[in-house]
Amino acid sequence: MAASGRTANPEVIWARPERAARGPRPAHTRAEIAAAAVRVADAEGPEGVSMRRVAAETGCATMSLYNYVPRKEDLYELMVDAVSAEYDLSAAPSGDWRADALALAGQTRALIHRHPWLPRLMSPAHGFSPNALRYLEHFLWVLEPLDAEGGTKMELISMVNGLVSTYVVNELSEAERARTSPFPPGQEHAARMAHLARELSGGAYPRLAGVLGAGFAAVDLDAQFERALGRVLDGFAPGRAGGCQSASASSVTLKENRSPR
Repeated sequence: MAASGRTANPEVIWARPERAARGPRPAHTRAEIAAAAVRVADAEGPEGVSMRRVAAETGCATMSLYNYVPRKEDLYELMVDAVSAEYDLSAAPSGDWRADALALAGQTRALIHRHPWLPRLMSPAHGFSPNALRYLEHFLWVLEPLDAEGGTKMELISMVNGLVSTYVVNELSEAERARTSPFPPGQEHAARMAHLARELSGGAYPRLAGVLGAGFAAVDLDAQFERALGRVLDGFAPGRAGGCQSASASSVTLKENRSPR
C-alpha cells in the first residue's frame, strides 16, 4: 500500500478495515469524515468538497485524510451513504406496495431537498454501501406483494429513484432562480406568460393554444409529484394498461415528508 493509503488494485471502501489490526487508534472515524464532508456540501455545494477542505473541517492534515479515504470518489460514497441513513425504514410494509413505494419516494424527495448536492454525487456503484443496501432491502420488502420478477422490481426501484431525482432537481432549480431573481416575486413569471400569450395569439401554434387556452392555473407540486410517480408504478401493476389511480391516503405521507423550500 502506498504511503497515501491508496492501493495498487481496485478496492471497495466498505471492504477496507476502518482500523488497522495493529497500531494506535485512529484519530477520526469514517462517520466523522463523512459528516464533515456533508456539512461542507450542504453549505457550499459539491464544488466545495475537496480533500483539503474536508481535512480542515475535521482538523487533520490533508495527506492524513488519505489514510482514511484513499480517493475522492470514496469520500463521495461515504457522503451518499451518510445521508441515506436518514431514511426511516423502521416500520414494516403495510402490504399496499403502491402506497408504500410512494411513501419511500416522498422520503427521497425530502432527502434531496435537505441535501441538494445528492443527485450529482450518486452513482450505481454506491449500491454497495451499507445504507444503500438497507434501503434496497426495504424497498424489495415493500414490493413483495407485487407479482413480478426480481429484475423487474429492481427496474421499478431504479425508475422511481430516477424520476424523483429529476423532479426535485427541477424544483430546486426553480427555487434557486426565484431566489436570485432581481425582480419582485412573480414579476418575471408574469412577463413570460404575457409573452407566451402573444405568441399563441398569432395562430402559429394552434394545438398549444388549444391546450393552454383555459389559462395557467397554479401547479400543485405535491399532487403533480404523486401523479407522476403513480403513473410509473401503475405501469408495473399486473393487468393494468396504464393510467393513474385516484389519489390515496399516501398523499398525506408525501406532504408530510416534503421538506419546506
